[in-house]
Amino acid sequence: MRAQALVARNLKRLRVQRNLAQEALAADAGIDRTYVSRLERGLENPTVAILEQLANALNANIVEFFVVPAPDEPSPKPLRGGRRPKQ
Repeated sequence: MRAQALVARNLKRLRVQRNLAQEALAADAGIDRTYVSRLERGLENPTVAILEQLANALNANIVEFFVVPAPDEPSPKPLRGGRRPKQ
């Protein structure tokens, strides 16, 4: 698996595991929501600084972006659409 695709898959996996919308992650990381979307689709190559910001926002270690999935591991499912209830 290409490094860019690996980072994209793991970014989405970590975000979905934490039940964060792209918009919330982007706000916490100090980046644009559309950039998060492009990263998750493998359309952008993030810098190490951006990976660090995302890892901090996800309360994750930066190496988690490079975890190779098991051969039978399914792709992360998207979060339910629509507005999120206020917490």
